[in-house]
Amino acid sequence: MELAPERKASVLIEALGYLRRFRHRFVVVKLGGSLMDSPQSLSNLLEDVIFLATAGVWPVVVHGGGKSIDRASAAAGIATKKVLGRRYTDPSTMEIVARVLRLETNAWMVGEARRLGGRAVGLHTGALQPLFGERLLLKEKGESIDLGLVGQVTRVDVDLIRDFTAAGVVPVIPSLAYDHVAHDPANSESGWLNINADTAAAAVAARLQAEKLVLVTDTPGVLLDRKDPLSLQPSLTSQRCRDLIATGVIEEGMIPKVEACLDALAAGVGKTHMIDGRLPHALLLEIFTRTGIGTEIVPDFPAKKSTSGTNSV
Repeated sequence: MELAPERKASVLIEALGYLRRFRHRFVVVKLGGSLMDSPQSLSNLLEDVIFLATAGVWPVVVHGGGKSIDRASAAAGIATKKVLGRRYTDPSTMEIVARVLRLETNAWMVGEARRLGGRAVGLHTGALQPLFGERLLLKEKGESIDLGLVGQVTRVDVDLIRDFTAAGVVPVIPSLAYDHVAHDPANSESGWLNINADTAAAAVAARLQAEKLVLVTDTPGVLLDRKDPLSLQPSLTSQRCRDLIATGVIEEGMIPKVEACLDALAAGVGKTHMIDGRLPHALLLEIFTRTGIGTEIVPDFPAKKSTSGTNSV
């Protein structure tokens, strides 16, 4: 239904305060999961990202590869191996991960952003590599568990990212980190580490001291009952999230997402959000309206109170 002119004006006025607040501030947007297999949803989200950049906000996109990596691995005859619920990444799998993320998914997203009238650049190669890391070893009963070429981010080239955002160009970063230790001089494509996209986005947001980290998912947000959309929690504190994890309300694949939000908040990120990217203009609705559409997760002791609504500035 077409909005009446006065309603359109009120929407713009409501957004004005947020535009002023977030101008020249970083907003890190993580895209991944099943959304990566929906070109229309991705296109809609990229359109929102372009709006942010045009309005003077500094959006940074971090993405995974969805099921494209699984399909490419299956086509190559490589079976998926899990260790403690995480994908084990051997050199053959890592080669596929790096190729799909850099040359397929990232290239498509950058091209689509440009087709929509925006300016974007893929950051993942050589002098344009923003993420650096080391191999991740899990601890189980006092023993180290090897996950292969799975890593964690140890350094983010903040200046590189800032140079592009300040010029109105959206950085699009795949969830890969470069490890000089793992690099083989005889193989120019070696040195890559596979990074969980949620934790990669949280690391980027933390190093940038971003205003917001937005994890775009295929669920409405945090639900007290997964079968009841009405149980959506518009706003949660860090401690409340820990309680919900401890009691099993937040479970399975939602746990690493919430933990990524908690890590970002602990590192100084202003607010974190989880939204359903299948909804048109979900990103703009979450950021620029008082009620939002998903779940915001905030520090236990925010710097200052606000009475303007759950998803307030």
